[in-house]
Amino acid sequence: MDTNEKFTDPQIVDDELEETAYVEIPKDKKAKRAKGIRLNLDWLNGIEEKPKKIKGTPDVNIEPTTKKAKFLKGLWSYVLITIGTALVAAGIYFFKFPNHFTMGGVSSFAVVASEFMSRFFDITVSESVIMSIANVVLLAIALLVFGKNFAIKTIYSSMLLNVIVLVLEKIIPINAPLTTSPFLEMLLTIGGIAVGSAILFSQGASSGGTDIIAMILKRFTNFNTGTALFISDAIIVALAPFVFNSFETPEKTTIFLCSATGLILKSFIVDNVIDGINMNKCFIIVTTKEKEVCDFINNELHRGATISDCRGSFSNIEKKMIIAVLNRQQATMLKLFLKQTDPTAFTIITNSSDILGKGFRIV
Repeated sequence: MDTNEKFTDPQIVDDELEETAYVEIPKDKKAKRAKGIRLNLDWLNGIEEKPKKIKGTPDVNIEPTTKKAKFLKGLWSYVLITIGTALVAAGIYFFKFPNHFTMGGVSSFAVVASEFMSRFFDITVSESVIMSIANVVLLAIALLVFGKNFAIKTIYSSMLLNVIVLVLEKIIPINAPLTTSPFLEMLLTIGGIAVGSAILFSQGASSGGTDIIAMILKRFTNFNTGTALFISDAIIVALAPFVFNSFETPEKTTIFLCSATGLILKSFIVDNVIDGINMNKCFIIVTTKEKEVCDFINNELHRGATISDCRGSFSNIEKKMIIAVLNRQQATMLKLFLKQTDPTAFTIITNSSDILGKGFRIV
């Protein structure tokens, strides 16, 4: 290439246009296409007025990948938060409250506090009221520690959780367990609460309560989410035997043991579900068709990649090694592309749920 002209490739600029990559272009008919793309980028950055379409220039629409995509991403986040909150509410109301399970969380605190006030002070306060008061206090703490972004999502989830539980109390009153098997109901409780909480954590939110305490522990210690959740909930489980006389009858002992078992299972399930939600595929590709592969990653998948030189020890042939991290849908598309474009490419694909850096989670 005998030119020094450069242009910004819009497909590998992230949503906020904070990074650009520059590539050289030849002085031939491709320069017209490059010019059109460059003008579009200048317009987006406020350098030029909105350009007219140049004949032969492909449509390059970056705006949906900024404002529109950001809006849709935020909307989808709140959809997931709503689903996660509904799962937590179902597990709490239908299975946890009727069985007096105390496997952690502000709902367990509500169960213990309600029984404590009823037994020792003859004061009747419903679990849902206690849960609402406790959530308000902990939400204030979350606002101070994590800031408004986390607090807004958590406030939304917490308020929605309280509303769902209060509505269920009115339309579907439950005064006894739905089944005769405490172990089955414990599994159903854990299924709803753990999966729902994991969805919330993956979206940078929580249902309030001791989840906030767990997030604080995770932030200021080396504990992962499951361990932090276990520590914050274990204190409540330890109080249960003194309030409910858990060893007085075989039935109460069964409930306590189910609660303790559920606490342990919950921490494992939360970690595994979070890992599953955050799962990405790391590709290491050794190929001689690096241009085609990188063009596909940049232009079709809208992801970046790292290229380095390498040489086969057996063939002694110079090749390129490409490293890219993609989500599962993008990984499937890349595998199909490699199969069609370079079937001989040596490809290593690994799972990773802990990707830090621009485009993923901020360090």
